[in-house]
Amino acid sequence: MPTGHPCLEVFAGCVAAIQAHELIRRESRKDKEFHFQNWFKARLTETKLDFEIGGRNMYPDFRLVASTDGFEVKGLAYPGREANYDCNSQIPSGSHNGRAIFYIFGRYPAEPDGDSYPVLDLVVCHGDFLNADHEYVHENKSVKGFGSYGDIMIRDRKMYVAPTPFGLTAGTAHNQTLILPADFRVDSRFRVVGNLVRREAEKLSVGYTFNLRTNKLSPDTVKNPATGKQHKFIAYRLKGAATEEVAMRPPREVMAEVSEAVEENE
Repeated sequence: MPTGHPCLEVFAGCVAAIQAHELIRRESRKDKEFHFQNWFKARLTETKLDFEIGGRNMYPDFRLVASTDGFEVKGLAYPGREANYDCNSQIPSGSHNGRAIFYIFGRYPAEPDGDSYPVLDLVVCHGDFLNADHEYVHENKSVKGFGSYGDIMIRDRKMYVAPTPFGLTAGTAHNQTLILPADFRVDSRFRVVGNLVRREAEKLSVGYTFNLRTNKLSPDTVKNPATGKQHKFIAYRLKGAATEEVAMRPPREVMAEVSEAVEENE
């Protein structure tokens, strides 16, 4: 039976599977979403932790039964877009409906020569590493009265684009890394490979307006009362793994990559 915190057991199980060459197996070439999730499901099953699976478009993907922990899984094709990802109607966070949320990011070959292929590298991180705000609640709204007859409705269905740990850090590529808040307790299986600090932004976006005539989207921002506040995290690997240090990348580079991804998809 598992002995450590669930996220530690999950990470160790994933690393063991990668080292044992447990491959991702997609059912068909049309499977562009669930193949890595199925690989992770097999690892979660191996931990003997009881879990529930979220339905399509539900968050997070997996919820543990005996503890308030959840896992959101993100597979990334490499080479390809791995520095950021689309969050379909759910902003990343380390807490959701009373659950601690951990993210599983795995990269796999973008153009494998078959339907079985390896996990190239892996990052398991606490959701607060991606976004420390626990207060925002996502909702989709609508506006009526559009069109010449006034009977067309506009749906405001938000999508968020967030950086991945591979985009936020240097040293995570081609390794298996666990990133947790600095006060999170780990056991003797793990060793530190990086001390990471994220600082809160000067301004917060609290809304936006969209002009239907000019197609201009304008943000509404306020000063962040926690400007500069530090959120500290530690990067770990299992003992015996690579010793390459993990460090934060410059925020401007990260934001530039996110903006570029948005422009390409518009």
